[in-house]
Parts: sequence; C-alpha cells; structure tokens
Amino acid sequence: MTAAGPERVEDLLRELAPRVLGALVRRYGHFDACEDAVQEALLAAASQWTSTALPDRPKAWLVTVASRRLTDELRRDEARRRREDAFATATAPEVPDHEDTLTLLFLCTHPSLSLPSQIALTLRAVGGLTTAEIARAFFVPEATMAQRISRAKQTIKVSGASFDRPPDIERSNRLGAVLHVLYLIFNEGYIASSGESLQRVELADEAIRLARLVRALLPDDGEVAGLLALMLLTDARRAARTGSGGELIPLAEQDRSRWNRGRIGEGVALVSDALQHTALGPYQLQAAIAAVHDEAATADDTDWHEIVGLYQLLELMAPNPMVTLNHAVAVAMVNGPDAGLVLLRPLDDDPRMRTHHRLFAVRAHLLEMAGHDADAVTAYKDAARRTTSVQEKRYLDARASRLLSNRAFNSLAP
Repeated sequence: MTAAGPERVEDLLRELAPRVLGALVRRYGHFDACEDAVQEALLAAASQWTSTALPDRPKAWLVTVASRRLTDELRRDEARRRREDAFATATAPEVPDHEDTLTLLFLCTHPSLSLPSQIALTLRAVGGLTTAEIARAFFVPEATMAQRISRAKQTIKVSGASFDRPPDIERSNRLGAVLHVLYLIFNEGYIASSGESLQRVELADEAIRLARLVRALLPDDGEVAGLLALMLLTDARRAARTGSGGELIPLAEQDRSRWNRGRIGEGVALVSDALQHTALGPYQLQAAIAAVHDEAATADDTDWHEIVGLYQLLELMAPNPMVTLNHAVAVAMVNGPDAGLVLLRPLDDDPRMRTHHRLFAVRAHLLEMAGHDADAVTAYKDAARRTTSVQEKRYLDARASRLLSNRAFNSLAP
C-alpha cells in the first residue's frame, strides 16, 4: 500500500475508469449494469483510498469490487444466476487495457445514439466524470442528465451492440464519430455556449486528456494527431482570452506573453509531423491554421495569406458554414472587408446560420472594418440578442456602444 492525496486518487481513478469498465464489459456483457457497478467501485475507492492508502494493484482492486457489485445484481433472479454461472465458467481472453479503452470509445459513440447521448456517455464511461459533474458542465439538472445517460445505455442494449471493435469497413466512420465527440466537448469547454463564464476549463481539460488517450492508442493516425494539436494550440491562449472580470478579449488584442508556449510547441510538432507523414485531413488543416496564429509574435505579424490558402483547402475537404465564416475573416484581412462580406452572403440562405449569432458578429466586425458604423452597430446588437453566452453578449454590446459613442463624438467635432 502507498499513501496518496485526494488529487492523485482522482487522477488515478479517471485514468483507470475506462480500463476497468472495458474489462468488465468484455467478460460479462451488460454494458449498462457494468457501468453502474464500476461507478460504485469508483465511489468506494475515492472514499477508502484517500483515508487509507492506495492498494498495490489499483486496477485489480477496482475490478474485484465492481465484479462483486455486478454479481450481486446478477444473482437477483434465476435467469441472471444462470448467465452468471456461464460467465464464471468461461475463460475470458487476455486483452491489453488499451484495446478495451478504444473499444469502449467506439461503443460510447455507437451510431444508434444521439450526439448529446454520445457526449454524455463518453464523459461518464471513458472520462470517469460523475453524472453530477456532467450535468453541471452542461447546465442541466442532474436528474435530466441521469435520464439521458440511462437512455443511452438502454439504447445500446436494445441495439444489440457487442463489446467488439467495429469491422474495418466501419472503423473509419466510427473513429470519426469519436473524434467529433471529443472536438465538441473541447469546444464547449473553450467557448461555453451559455452561462456567465466564457470558458468551462474542466471540459476543455477533459477533452485534451481523452484526445491524448486516443493518440496513445492510435499513434499513426494523422487526424487523431491533428485533433490533439488543434486542442493544444487553441487552449494555449486560454489565460489571455479573458480579463480580470471574465470579459472576452479577442485574439488580436490578447497579451501573447500569457500564451502557453509549451502547448504551442507540442501542438506545432504534432501537426507538422502529421502533415509530413500521414494523409491530409480536416483536423490537421484546422491545427495548421491555429499554428499560424500562435507562431505570430504579434497580431500584425500573422500570415493571413497562408491562412486563406489553408481555409481554401479546408472548404474543399470539409465544407461547412463555420469554415466559410472564418474564411471570410481571413479574406477580409488580405483583400479588404468588402471581399469578406461577399463570402458571407450565401450564409444568409443557410438554415443553420441565418439566425446564428456568429454570422451577425462576423458581419458586424467586417462592416466596422469597412467604416460602415451604423450597419455595424445594428449587426452587433443583432448578434448580442442571439447569443446565450453572457460574456459574448457583453462584448458585442460593448462594441456597439463604442461605435455609437464614436459617431456621437465625431458629429460634435468642428
């Protein structure tokens, strides 16, 4: 037994959770029952290990405790007892922990699940977060999140999904779903969609931790490396994104001395290696764009021509309205705001964007660059009305107020 503080225990449990769950599901099946048993074992460990000491074999301890919880459940009726006897006499093949963890990620992003359910189940089963922690992160009642997770587990059970790697023909799509879920978790942590805080650090950190895990499992996959690089390069700016009162500070105005140079170096190395040695993918292109921003000593030093070229490639490879939005900003920096505004026009007819606050915010920024202050004020106010983020609303309202003040001052000038 070795002594350990609460933080060390928490980190260890988060690391072991998917490995223990994978071991149980592989042996017993019954994903939903196994997940509940593992959660009970984690709670027991969190209580006992911090008050005494770590066992010599923490994973074996958790597997033993969770197995006891599970077999107690299986004994409750005769049919389950027969299944338990069958499992007890079967010899489960030895499978490396990392294989189980990756299989678990594939299971949590099973195509029968909705995207919100995939996110919640991944955070619970692979991330090791409690239902209460996930509920707080997404600003929903704990009971609501518990129902979402319970429905997800039931959906997997009804679908008949087994604890096996998907066939090769499905593997690429399923890995894409895993990466998409991690990307969405990170984005929600980096730019919170609602609430008082601009960032939810715990979600961004968890997404990075899980991306590192997938990278360790699939070290030769270029898009896995690209996603991790994108997260690191983006999160490197975390400390400079908000002021003392939590207010939003745009990229051009950030104090770059506060950027995390260690993360920038790691992210640049990852994406550079992936671009040289693997097939090109959308996450790699996004990471390359982030690297151009991060490597510029000042905002004026940004190589916008390179960024425009990267966005052109990204629009060819993975077109979507958010890419077009960011491409328009880059074009405006190279060819002027009117050129950027032209690229925005088709988005007015896109049902995904016509009421999205970011379209109005970008248009306001480009109108301000072009000197169309009155139209910019209207667009900033429209964007502020549409966002559900308190800090974004304050920032957008402040931009509109500043332009109005400037117009009033200029009208009084002799």
